[in-house]
Amino acid sequence: MLDDFMMRATLAGIGVAFAAAPLGCFVVWRRMAYFGDATAHAAILGVALSLAFQMSIFAGALVVALLMAFAVTLLSQRGYAMDTLLGVMAHSSLAFGLVAVSFLSGIRIDLMAYLFGDILAVSRSDLLVIWGGAALVVALVAWRWSQLLTGTLNEELAYASGFDPRREQLILTVSLAVTVAVAIKVVGVLLIAAMLIIPAAAARSLARSPESMAVSAAAIGTVATVVGLRAAYILDTPAGPSIVCVAAIIFAGLSLFGLSAQRRT
Repeated sequence: MLDDFMMRATLAGIGVAFAAAPLGCFVVWRRMAYFGDATAHAAILGVALSLAFQMSIFAGALVVALLMAFAVTLLSQRGYAMDTLLGVMAHSSLAFGLVAVSFLSGIRIDLMAYLFGDILAVSRSDLLVIWGGAALVVALVAWRWSQLLTGTLNEELAYASGFDPRREQLILTVSLAVTVAVAIKVVGVLLIAAMLIIPAAAARSLARSPESMAVSAAAIGTVATVVGLRAAYILDTPAGPSIVCVAAIIFAGLSLFGLSAQRRT
């Protein structure tokens, strides 16, 4: 079954959707959309360093994404405005990454594959990495779910409950870094934030609880993956952007349905 490249691509997309769903909910709730962009853009620098030192792309992207997450968390606690800080880090890391790639001599690199993903080229070993990372992220979020939720709702309530919300934010940023590293092959660094935000935003109109929103986001991400890959196959369009387009169409449809339902009531 895994000899079929479309089956491998579908499984890879579903794995990313499962990892991105709960994290996307927290990104939406905390209004951290730009944080996903900053972490994802840093991954291109990790790709360049991986190729330069002949190491795993996943390892390089993960290390740099983690460093970005730690840097943003640390600097945000030093009084820097979060939106300004994320803007500086996102664009500068992407620029440094692209410049670093240009210095790689004797190495053939398909930059578009890392920017927009190359899901159709996913191998069996890539599937192991993607599903291993997704399982780690889902397990970590499930383990700290109530603490993450409390810290998101009210930091003072978190302190009163006996835990530090800054630690929970660090767990969230580490999970985001892992998700970025495993998703780089599927949708690329420029579209990772879209897979985090759009399914979660679409699920908001369906959910009646935080848990149901996470499950709905995973379902929407899965549908977007399957339909997007099929559309890319039929229309001969890029697979990663096609998946994001389907997710955006689902978001638009659910938003319009929600608006019409509100007008009726």
